[in-house]
Amino acid sequence: MLTRRVIPCLDVDNGRVVKGVSFVDIRDAGDPAELAAFYNAEGADELVFLDITASSDNRNTMVDVVEKVSSEVFIPLTVGGGIRSVDNMRRMLEAGADKVAVNSAAVANPQLIEDCAKEFGNQCVVLAMDVKRVDDPVVTELEGFGAIPAEAMWQVYTHGGRRPTALDAVKWARQATDLGAGELLVTSMDADGQKTGYDNELLSVISDSVTVPVIASGGAGELDHFYDALVEGKSDAVLAASLFHFGELRVSEVKSYLAERGIPMREV
Repeated sequence: MLTRRVIPCLDVDNGRVVKGVSFVDIRDAGDPAELAAFYNAEGADELVFLDITASSDNRNTMVDVVEKVSSEVFIPLTVGGGIRSVDNMRRMLEAGADKVAVNSAAVANPQLIEDCAKEFGNQCVVLAMDVKRVDDPVVTELEGFGAIPAEAMWQVYTHGGRRPTALDAVKWARQATDLGAGELLVTSMDADGQKTGYDNELLSVISDSVTVPVIASGGAGELDHFYDALVEGKSDAVLAASLFHFGELRVSEVKSYLAERGIPMREV
């Protein structure tokens, strides 16, 4: 049986790790390289590095910070934020990333997913999705979009959660994997930072719709939440940020808890 993964996330802005609640109320959480080294020693299965303002600021990912982080870890590293081209992805892989996450640029140009997958392999391409439940749908004027489908339950946002699109999250997940995305990082904007649990309904629906691994993101607040995301949400990995950054839980503690409940885990 495949082991499940526990993944700390470094949301980086201006060279510092930060964390907010539902993508706002941002506060400082430390130095990226120092935290990376700590999580590597803690037994984290992977590490995700997201330059959260690269797309909204229309700039490239901070290569120097990625290089510093990659030098501190001996576990798989996924890097995202501001990836707009095959060349951008190549630069991140050269800087030490094992996988590269695309989000905003892939929504604007889905061909980017296929191009990157053909160049580097599906296993290197992660689609990051920031989604919100549809109550009153907000439709962007981004060229090529009509109204969000009436049956959509979750809507895709881009540019660090700042810009809504008319994409149905489940349909977008299927399209992206058909184009070559080898993994999905699914973040619930509603649950993010709330510590009330992952959106397991969202995770379950997407997991049932695709054949690639799904990483649960947004909402972890206690040990049970990780277990529920893997069992009820049918996720392959669980990601958290503030819980780990501010010492409320440790990676090793989460992995031990999951192993005790019968979830296959890599030993620390």
